Amino acid sequence: MTDHISPRMGAATPAGTIKECTILAAGEYYGSTPPSAAPGALVIAADGGLDHARRLGIHADLVIGDFDSVSSDADPGDGAIRLPAQKDDPDLLCALKVGWHRGARRFHVYGALGGRIDHTIASIRLMGFLAEQGGTGFLYGDGYVVTAVHDGSLRFAAHPAAPRSMVSVFSLSDRSEGVTISGLKYVLHDAELANTAVQGVSNEFLDHAEASIDVARGTLVVTFPAGSPLPSVTHHHEFTGSLGELDMSVSAALARPAAGGTALRTPL
Repeated sequence: MTDHISPRMGAATPAGTIKECTILAAGEYYGSTPPSAAPGALVIAADGGLDHARRLGIHADLVIGDFDSVSSDADPGDGAIRLPAQKDDPDLLCALKVGWHRGARRFHVYGALGGRIDHTIASIRLMGFLAEQGGTGFLYGDGYVVTAVHDGSLRFAAHPAAPRSMVSVFSLSDRSEGVTISGLKYVLHDAELANTAVQGVSNEFLDHAEASIDVARGTLVVTFPAGSPLPSVTHHHEFTGSLGELDMSVSAALARPAAGGTALRTPL
């Protein structure tokens, strides 16, 4: 499957030109994980992320959103991708889709954790969706990072690890099979994790030890300290997935009037 080329997404970038994308969302920002962008990375401000970009002095290559959380004095500009307020896809997913269409497969997302718990849950699930298409995303929180891996491995380089440098592993898919963890305080070999189980919580990095987290089939969510090196990602097979085109509509399921009430619509 290939991405639908929409004029709203802008011209597609040739494969291999842009590999990384930094997204500034509208949520909480933390001194322990200050936003940064690799040279040549695509920088997208999603809705209220535009205010954060300007406050931090970061130039956004693209601005996207319904602009319901942007300050009144912030001008998105004529080139902004304007989204309707009532739609199925939240602004962050739309930003991921545009970044993917522009060639990015590795995403660094700031301002998508903390604050509203529903937004935090949605952001974590989006990392799983991204991983299932062969991409990699990192959510930066208050002293920690969240990522996901699907049918593949995360490998952390050896590094100085303070005591209780916590690493937690959860199954995002119903079941994750062939889960192997090595190089952490607690190891696991060819195990199965369910998304209702929490036995992967509170593992720990070992000082100056390489570590790996592997899943043969399924999607894992992994949290680790922000001061740790980002893991390299390898996959067990090729991916031909796509995040899809921008969806600016409200689905029939959400648009149907509830009994005795008005139509149910997503607030994002």
